[in-house]
Amino acid sequence: MSDIHNRIAASFHAQGLMATLGAKLALVADGEVHITLPFSERLSQQNGYVHAGAITSIVDSACGYAALTKAPPECDVVTAEFKINFMRPALGDHFLAIGRVQNAGKLLTVCTGEVRAFSGTGSAHKVIAIMQATIANVRP
Repeated sequence: MSDIHNRIAASFHAQGLMATLGAKLALVADGEVHITLPFSERLSQQNGYVHAGAITSIVDSACGYAALTKAPPECDVVTAEFKINFMRPALGDHFLAIGRVQNAGKLLTVCTGEVRAFSGTGSAHKVIAIMQATIANVRP
């Protein structure tokens, strides 16, 4: 594993929220990170869909970690701003959040994210949400 993969994996596993949600780090690549989330009734809202807060959390983290792949080694990252659109209810057996860097600057990185819902074991999916996020590099 690369240094950046190890760094992101260590940070991901230190997040209490990701553990609480049952999210898993699925892919770390240059400028792209994937996070999976299994369906759980504990994460549902009143209509049985996965709650928007859970979906937002995984795609925000995917964008943040994608930005971290481009950040200077001495920096960490925090979300400065995001906008999310929910296009359909979060229905499925599992979900995949994909964060991608669109532009990495010295202080700010712009990312896009998408969340896909899967039912069963096939590759067919529906995009349920998209995000645009601005991630800030911070020095500890």
